[in-house]
Amino acid sequence: MTTDTIADPTVIITCELVPEARRAHSVEALFGIAYPLQLEPAVFTFASKLSPTYHGAYWSMYALSNGGWYMCPNDADPFAVQCDNGYEGSMTADAFGIVCVLYAFSHLSFSDNAIAGTYARHYHLLRDFAAEHEEAAAIFAAID
Repeated sequence: MTTDTIADPTVIITCELVPEARRAHSVEALFGIAYPLQLEPAVFTFASKLSPTYHGAYWSMYALSNGGWYMCPNDADPFAVQCDNGYEGSMTADAFGIVCVLYAFSHLSFSDNAIAGTYARHYHLLRDFAAEHEEAAAIFAAID
């Protein structure tokens, strides 16, 4: 799937937890050295900026059936979220993680690095999954 491909609305995108033993291989295959140098720090930075209730956490990683990927804090408590676009609300750790990763993908896709296109493609893959999420309205309000 490319960024100019329209997602098939009849196909449900599923997610699968990336097992601990495959995490390093998973992100290496998708993002290479850019994961620890760019993507992971960007996600954590956006998490800190978007939520006054985020104070660090262990993050779980998920592979999407459409080839996408995201991570979210491994936390049962909801996060208060405040965005520069005026959105204020509460969301689960899963939705909060999706928002943080979408922010990071978007931000990094505007760089002049060779991996910028990969970030843009993954933004759209994750956005397609987010559209099916039970908290889609909150996610899209936060990223709009």
